[in-house]
Amino acid sequence: MARYTKSRCKLCRREAIREEPKMFLKSERCYTDKCAIERRAFPPGQHGSKKGKLSGYGVRVREKQKAKRIYGLLEKQFREYFDKAKNKEGITGDHLIVFLERRLDNVVYRLGFAKSRSHARQLVAHGHFLVNGRRTDIPSYLVRVGDEIQLKERSRKNQTIAETFEAKKGTVPKWLEIDDKSFKGIVKNLPERKDITDLNINEQLIVELYSR
Repeated sequence: MARYTKSRCKLCRREAIREEPKMFLKSERCYTDKCAIERRAFPPGQHGSKKGKLSGYGVRVREKQKAKRIYGLLEKQFREYFDKAKNKEGITGDHLIVFLERRLDNVVYRLGFAKSRSHARQLVAHGHFLVNGRRTDIPSYLVRVGDEIQLKERSRKNQTIAETFEAKKGTVPKWLEIDDKSFKGIVKNLPERKDITDLNINEQLIVELYSR
């Protein structure tokens, strides 16, 4: 399973997101004064502090890179989601975001079981969750309406998961439903782009980039 293993703070700095919402790739650290953007609000590298204006193509590339990094994907997998979105009727950009939101690791994060999407990806890969009663360890699994995502009983004793779940109560998006007592989430309906208000992405720029 290919994944990025280097500094996530550098990724956030590279996209230079200085306003809310940040990418929150390091979860709690992003809320403190240790946040890399708070300390060095410019891209990493020898020439990062030098100001420069991006071309139209550069702006589109940076938007695509930002989306990839928020959801923790590499280029090949991200492009596959775009191709699926392009082949559906309707607005390609909206379909792309919906596909990304339907990933099991993202849903686990949205339900409040994980501190970040990378943490959720790890939990799913380690087999902590059941989907419709079956062990599912594929982070890219696309949930459907009616799917039930439940934390395994033995995993409920995990202190990090328990503390995160308690801290994030009340933050579940309206297209999902959570049962606190049984540690189970239900997909009530598929998300719509208007429901995803915390995502600082202009997906139309991504569509323009891949449509060149």
